Amino acid sequence: MTERIGFIGLGLMGHGMAKNLLAKGFALTVLGHRNRAPIDDLARRGAKEVKSAQALARDCDIVFLCVIGSTEVEALVRAPNGLKAGSHKNLIIVDCSTSDPSSTIALAAELAAAGIAFCDAPLGGTPAQAEEGQLSTMVGCQPIIWPRLAPVIGAWAAKATRVGLPGDGHKLKLLMNFLSMGYGALYSELLVVAQQAGLSPQVVDGVLRGSRFDCGMYQTFFAWVLERQEAHKFTIANSHKDMRYLAAMAERAGVANPMGNAVKNYYALADAAGRGSDYVPALSDFVAALNGVSLGSAPK
Repeated sequence: MTERIGFIGLGLMGHGMAKNLLAKGFALTVLGHRNRAPIDDLARRGAKEVKSAQALARDCDIVFLCVIGSTEVEALVRAPNGLKAGSHKNLIIVDCSTSDPSSTIALAAELAAAGIAFCDAPLGGTPAQAEEGQLSTMVGCQPIIWPRLAPVIGAWAAKATRVGLPGDGHKLKLLMNFLSMGYGALYSELLVVAQQAGLSPQVVDGVLRGSRFDCGMYQTFFAWVLERQEAHKFTIANSHKDMRYLAAMAERAGVANPMGNAVKNYYALADAAGRGSDYVPALSDFVAALNGVSLGSAPK
């Protein structure tokens, strides 16, 4: 059977994923949105547009969601004109957002009763990798679903790993984002301490780049610090949301999470100060301003 694919959420990541599904020959239906540019581009490539999630579910076998988080996913599923209202037996819904695992598990149980498989496949990678079909993903699904899902995900992912049951992908993604957002908070504070100690960002970078502390996260973060290149396109508001999900996950697991909460609080402060739409590397500017410091050439 050739799977008919639906896609909701054609933003920085979703557009590239959907484009690669079309390029691999899948019939694609997308949900209309006020941001017309990605939808119009996909329509020119052969995608069909519908006006409701209900209509999209009715016409598709596998539906991918790439939205902000659990609040948006739950609304798309449960709204009167949502995915559940248009569902049919053997429909698969895949949440590629970074969502709360407890919500994912609840939705999977709710939809299973109607013969619908709800899975999670949060993403690893950048918008550029999404455009190239080179993302990675960690998938939570029932074993029987994986043979149907794997070849479709392969259209937009270079590496797809089934990590367990629904919710397990989102658990792992939150842990990975804890590392990523933790790096962002550490880099920001490090730069401010270094500046006040007489060491500029350029001097710091000259030592850290190419050392054992260098990594992809370091390079995209410092691309902003040094050159104002927006290579790390993930917002402070989304980082704050993910760290709230992590804190809730740790609490449910009965684990003390002081470091996670320290990271969360940095993003919470920046978000509350109106910096939520800025990308993560701009946290360094916020932390500098919080301390009355201007990052630049350090005094000698």
